[in-house]
Amino acid sequence: MKRLFVISAPSGTGKTTIASMLKKEMEKIHIPVTYTTKKPRPEETEGIDYRFVSKEVFMSMVKEGSLLEWAEVYGNYYGTPREEVLLNLANNNDVLLTIDTQGGLSIKKLFPDAVLIGILPPSLAEQEARIRKRRGLAETEIRKRVEAAKKERKVLMSDYDYRLVNRNLETTVQKIAGIIRKGKRREDG
Repeated sequence: MKRLFVISAPSGTGKTTIASMLKKEMEKIHIPVTYTTKKPRPEETEGIDYRFVSKEVFMSMVKEGSLLEWAEVYGNYYGTPREEVLLNLANNNDVLLTIDTQGGLSIKKLFPDAVLIGILPPSLAEQEARIRKRRGLAETEIRKRVEAAKKERKVLMSDYDYRLVNRNLETTVQKIAGIIRKGKRREDG
């Protein structure tokens, strides 16, 4: 039976890179493209990294029930396309969502068998350094993300099935691939 997996990680922990590497590693996994109201970064591509929409379009999707889960994060909205997830599960594909902890907990309520995987940085200091490397973030935005990361860390530690520290990207990807292949639950890495 195919399953739903969620990767959540505080800002600057590498979840987007991890998901991209997992997609190359595992042919039979589907990673839906999230809808967002945020402005694209120069390196982001429409339909690959995100589906960029206006706030009005996004709120219309919420009202229509087109999103499986959605949240406001750092002043922007993000949502998972409902039909895409359900269709892939029905077609016997594992589905991997890369969403925040709020979304992860929402998914767990809808799909009690979903496996929640939390990614943590080696340290809070390293995480802050990674956030600071992102182009275009003001100091207030950096502070917001660091504070949010502390809160997300608590949720990952208490409510997620797995918690992995991303010390080495390739090792973390292999551990997550192993979790997905085996479908195991409730371990720390």
